[in-house]
Amino acid sequence: MNQSALIRPDWTPATIALMVLGFVVFWPLGLAMLAYIIFGDRLRNFKKDANDNLDGMFASCRSKFRGGRGHAFRSTTGNVAFDDWRDAELARLDEERRKLDEMREQFDAYSRELRRAKDQEEFDRFMRERRAEGKGDVPGFPAT
Repeated sequence: MNQSALIRPDWTPATIALMVLGFVVFWPLGLAMLAYIIFGDRLRNFKKDANDNLDGMFASCRSKFRGGRGHAFRSTTGNVAFDDWRDAELARLDEERRKLDEMREQFDAYSRELRRAKDQEEFDRFMRERRAEGKGDVPGFPAT
């Protein structure tokens, strides 16, 4: 980085003036400038380091995904018996997950039906009480 630049992460007259001006105008701007002055040198390679870390993470995900047999994070141990057992267990867990998801959907449908029935019963009771008070039917709603 060019150390002769006017605004660099250091205590220069320009950065101090910008920090003071930032505090006068809007205090978060002054705080941001202070952070730049103090931590600017550490942030110099931040983008490069972040990109390198992400590239490494995605490279490991790609290599695991290429392992095959449909499991995204499959890695082989070299022990065929263990790998076969693990594949069978993963298949069993996938089947259990599918069954649990199916049961959850059935329960949600059952709960919706119970709420609908309860709402209908409360509405019917309201209409019966309204008729008993002599206020008559509400236009547009059938008599029950």
